[in-house]
Amino acid sequence: MKVKVISVLEDNYMYLVIEESTRHALAVDAAVPKRLLQIIKKEDVVLKAVLTTHHHWDHARGNEELAQLLPGLQVFGADERIGALTHRVSHGQELSFGTIRVRCLFTPCHTSGHMCYFMWEDDSPDAPALFSGDTLFVGGCGQFFEGTAEQMHTNLTQILGTLPKDTKVFCGHECTVRNLKFALKVEPENEVVKEKLAWAKQRDDEDLPTVPSTLQEEFLYNPFLRVTEEAVQRFTGRTDPVEVLRALRSHRDNFKKPKERPNPQAMLAFDWGLFGPFLEKK
Repeated sequence: MKVKVISVLEDNYMYLVIEESTRHALAVDAAVPKRLLQIIKKEDVVLKAVLTTHHHWDHARGNEELAQLLPGLQVFGADERIGALTHRVSHGQELSFGTIRVRCLFTPCHTSGHMCYFMWEDDSPDAPALFSGDTLFVGGCGQFFEGTAEQMHTNLTQILGTLPKDTKVFCGHECTVRNLKFALKVEPENEVVKEKLAWAKQRDDEDLPTVPSTLQEEFLYNPFLRVTEEAVQRFTGRTDPVEVLRALRSHRDNFKKPKERPNPQAMLAFDWGLFGPFLEKK
């Protein structure tokens, strides 16, 4: 099982999972069909199915076009809002694509119909893979758009957090540096956070992905998986794990990007009054 990490849009990831013996493939969150088809051609594989984590356009917008271009394509998901959906899946349901096994893990919160996909091959020495969409990120978790802190706590502790620790985590967005900057604010003495942030910054400078991480690593630096740690509880002023998670998400939502320094030419233009006509009220 080979996973191709494909960067698309501003900071999204879509994935092509290839069964190397048959050259059949699955796509996860096929947002940009043209790019996906280029990779499929380059890899010389046949796309058999699309697995969609949730209905948001930056994860699902390519489904209809792919379904038109590839008649008979199977599209899996847990939400009727997902375009071109052919198979609605449920929590715990298992799928097979040749030697690739898939377990569907329902994680409502970011959206009410969010599904993660846990993949492995029997008798393979390779670690299993989790395609976590916008539920679990490297160093963070998704926003609670259609759900609650209680749901996300269940998702992270009982559903995803109990997977094998060597599971590779392939998430839906590249937001690792920002997540780890927040994690460092939460736990300023956490040396693992510092090391991972330095590594992520270097990857970012080189325009390289920070995925995958592993579940074992996430428990060392991801504050949303560390809600029982004293330092995390001290930061939030809470001790109940759900309340800690709720407070963390609120702090993360308000964790603004540093203000960019104004462009010197633009500041001169303001000083000289060149923008005046555009700023005057009509």
